[in-house]
Amino acid sequence: MASDRSARLLGGLLLTAGIAHFAVPGPFDAIVPRALPGPPRAWTRASGVAELAVGAAVLLPRSRRAGALAAAGLFAAVFPANVKMAYDWRHRPAPQRAAALARLPLQAPLIAWAVRVSRG
Repeated sequence: MASDRSARLLGGLLLTAGIAHFAVPGPFDAIVPRALPGPPRAWTRASGVAELAVGAAVLLPRSRRAGALAAAGLFAAVFPANVKMAYDWRHRPAPQRAAALARLPLQAPLIAWAVRVSRG
């Protein structure tokens, strides 16, 4: 069924991102907004744990709806980090600037995808 495949893809994306937060935390630390209290690494770890938990919830049929709605919220919550990245990278070479800017509108389809998965 297409909805199961979509849920597996979304769950896999979230699990991969969550693992990356622990395997290669530096890039994530760099985009934590300065306004957040505490060290960036704590936020990187917390968001990694959140992505792992939400990804697992999306993969399990019993928790898929709640997990997918949590994924939509998580995608919205990390948007300020993408804004910070775009701002911080404004003087980098054009391909890097373009990649950072491309992340901004990408959040909308990710949120929509998670909402679709929540509806089964």
